[in-house]
Amino acid sequence: MATTYLSKTLSGSPTDNNKWTWSAWVKRSKLGTEQPLFYADDGGTSYYTNLRFNDQDEINFQNRFANSNDMYLITNEKYRDTNGWYHIVAVLDTSNSTAADRQIIYVNGTRLSNYRTETTSTLNKGSTINDGYQHRIGRGNNVHGSDYFDGLMSHVHFTDGYVYAASAFGSTDSTTGEWEINTTPSVVYGTNGFFILKDGNSVTDQSGNSNNFTVAGGTLSNTEDCPDNVFAVLNPLQQNNTATTYSNGNTKGTGTSSTSNFSSTPATLAASSGKFYAEYKPNLSTTGSSISGFVNLDTANFNATDYYGGNNNMSAGLYDDAGQIMYSTGTNLGSVGALSNGDIVMLAMDLDNGYLYWGKNGTWFNSANPATSGGTGGLALSNLGSNGTYTFMNGNRKSMGTEWNFGNGFFGTTAVATNSGNGYAGAEGSSIFNYQPPTGYSALSTKGLNE
Repeated sequence: MATTYLSKTLSGSPTDNNKWTWSAWVKRSKLGTEQPLFYADDGGTSYYTNLRFNDQDEINFQNRFANSNDMYLITNEKYRDTNGWYHIVAVLDTSNSTAADRQIIYVNGTRLSNYRTETTSTLNKGSTINDGYQHRIGRGNNVHGSDYFDGLMSHVHFTDGYVYAASAFGSTDSTTGEWEINTTPSVVYGTNGFFILKDGNSVTDQSGNSNNFTVAGGTLSNTEDCPDNVFAVLNPLQQNNTATTYSNGNTKGTGTSSTSNFSSTPATLAASSGKFYAEYKPNLSTTGSSISGFVNLDTANFNATDYYGGNNNMSAGLYDDAGQIMYSTGTNLGSVGALSNGDIVMLAMDLDNGYLYWGKNGTWFNSANPATSGGTGGLALSNLGSNGTYTFMNGNRKSMGTEWNFGNGFFGTTAVATNSGNGYAGAEGSSIFNYQPPTGYSALSTKGLNE
């Protein structure tokens, strides 16, 4: 969401201000900062209720009255996964006679019980959430008004006057043991209840209450990335230095260093077999360069001094200034032609047959056809250590930037424009690309890995 958030002032008299449940699927992007999920205050700074990630990447659940915490939970656990989705459920039931049951947090189906901070609610205390105040999803109000949630949300439920466990919104898969979404939970929403973000960018209430939210602060982008199909993004936790900042759900990298240091970051998903496709756009600047491509994670060592993209024996990249494809400590495979803003670079990994391919704006380098070429026009994996676990890799120097589409259908916040805006799917059938992936190539996603 970045600086985009959802807003609504609840106008109806609550079914029960002492009792409510909030449930959402959340995919994090930015770490180490205050990240509000759900927030309401009375217009000042003394009375507010919120659910958020703090700057230690812990979950905070707080109910504050007259500058004092009536209820405050801070988890022991830290939530720093930027690849998968968390299912978070927060319950407030101040009418419960058992103090420990008046405030509950569930994560991925498990009720948390061991908190770093635990202040239980006063009996029948109420909250600013589920009262006649402005409610925000993805941003704080007066106290945390400059804090935004940077990431993805899906299937946001709020039940007014009704308490539900996480099992109302999800269940454990009997085969995989993973916590999975229930897309049609059987719950009662009450007067102020709502169900939004059911499908992509929908902020229209699906509960039947017409409690629709308004988008503020920017543009809300749809994405194919969802709880039951996770797409690769760039992994800032594995960045070899801090010269690139990431945004738009970690699909956009922007160089921030004035030095010549390169910053390299792999994607969050990788494979040792299969065929995978991705696209990126360079954001060219007067200084700097981009060297994005592929990396062998089995041999790479992401440290402060190494950079990747053809500067070593385990990576290969395309240099934007001349469109040169480099590998094995600077060996030049050839050029796709100098890149310009708006160009789209196509990347294909054929890990079954051991070749990597580059293209630009719908044309493959060296007249290759990754679906049938058998390596013609590609780079053999033997040049990068042969067998291994491979993924796509972003590289920036100075102020250069890149916007990736791993199949979620967007470059930054701009949707693909081809095929009447519908784009083209990979072999797994759930991705959206600007250009048609070669036959047999999937998005690097959980469905693509299972293809």
